[in-house]
Amino acid sequence: MIPPVPSRRDAIADDLRDRIATGRLKPGDCLPSEAHLAAQYMVSTPTLRNALAVLQAEGLVEKVHGKGNFVRHPLRRITYMGGDRTLNTHIVDLAPLSVTVHTTRVRARGHLAALLKMPTGSPLTELLCLGYEGERPHSLARIYVPCDLAPAAALRESLPYEAVVTRLMELRPPLAEVREEISVRLPTPEEASTLRISSALAVLAITRQTADTAGRVVEAALLVLPGDRADALFATHYVPDERSAKG
Repeated sequence: MIPPVPSRRDAIADDLRDRIATGRLKPGDCLPSEAHLAAQYMVSTPTLRNALAVLQAEGLVEKVHGKGNFVRHPLRRITYMGGDRTLNTHIVDLAPLSVTVHTTRVRARGHLAALLKMPTGSPLTELLCLGYEGERPHSLARIYVPCDLAPAAALRESLPYEAVVTRLMELRPPLAEVREEISVRLPTPEEASTLRISSALAVLAITRQTADTAGRVVEAALLVLPGDRADALFATHYVPDERSAKG
């Protein structure tokens, strides 16, 4: 069977990808202008831009408006730890990053009210955590906690991220259950703008719901991790059946 002939878009993306992988194009290098590349590959400008969009979605190339297309520096990868180990508050290991925390008071509405199983309008403390690698936004997390468990005043913005995590653990009751919903999707315009990523780059979107021993939902977290720098690891501890063990 004759293999399909790659489209011009894919052939151009393959060639540029190979030049990046072999070091002929190095991190930080500015690619030739789109007009020059279109002439070099003998294609229209829209076809050339479609090829660049493929590399942008893979995180290999970024377009800086007014300056051109650049080969991206390798990004530090972050791992979401799922499974039954998620009773730990550290939903993502952000230790290698610098993290800004913005605390505000909001009201539970729509999806948030349903997620936290609270009446519409109930007061919440929102923690907007934005991780940075250098000056580049790297990850986004919104954490919501009922105000009676974590008053905004108790989570001062002057506190570093690690101190905020520790404070949350001190304020809330013992945990018993974590439910996680994982999906891969395109970012919303707000997410793409906040993370400075292409709207064509898929993100790992994680909704995490945490309940205490009484069954009350005490925390909800909405995480957005760009697909070019995120991994997810899930671990389940197997408990042997006593009857099987006796047999």
